[in-house]
Amino acid sequence: MTESAHVTSISALGDFRARLIVFRDDATRSLDEVSAAVRRMRQWIRNDQRSHWESEVRRRRKKLDEVLQELMGARLASLRDATAAQETAVTKTRRALREAEEKLRRVKYWDRNFDIEVDPIVKRMGGLRTTLDHEMPAAIAFLANAQRALDVYSGRMSTGEPIPVEETPVEDSEPS
Repeated sequence: MTESAHVTSISALGDFRARLIVFRDDATRSLDEVSAAVRRMRQWIRNDQRSHWESEVRRRRKKLDEVLQELMGARLASLRDATAAQETAVTKTRRALREAEEKLRRVKYWDRNFDIEVDPIVKRMGGLRTTLDHEMPAAIAFLANAQRALDVYSGRMSTGEPIPVEETPVEDSEPS
């Protein structure tokens, strides 16, 4: 039984293939950017933020000691107006110290748990990377070969003409 195929747009395969190449390149670039952002975030938490909040806690403790001494001095001098101002300063300084201690506690939490929280996402990105690096080139090569076969079938190209491929076809590997 000899039936002919009714193919209306062989060039659509080429257009799709070209868009697939652009998609793969954009997705690969995006994965690289995300991976770099994860590394920068890890370093920012472990180095920059931790040292910043540790020094901030030290600075605010020192400031609290200073305002407590001022309050004690005002109490000893029995200056009621000054004492109220010093008590307000102590309250504000204690609040600032608690805030810095809380920030440091959070930074330490993320320092300990960053990899635990982020690794599952990074592993999923690794799966996408594998698809982009191995399966996409095979799909792109398949589309190029299908377009060529349809061109030959329709008589638009002879069998001896080279395949117009921007990428080298990847040999089929064992299915995963």
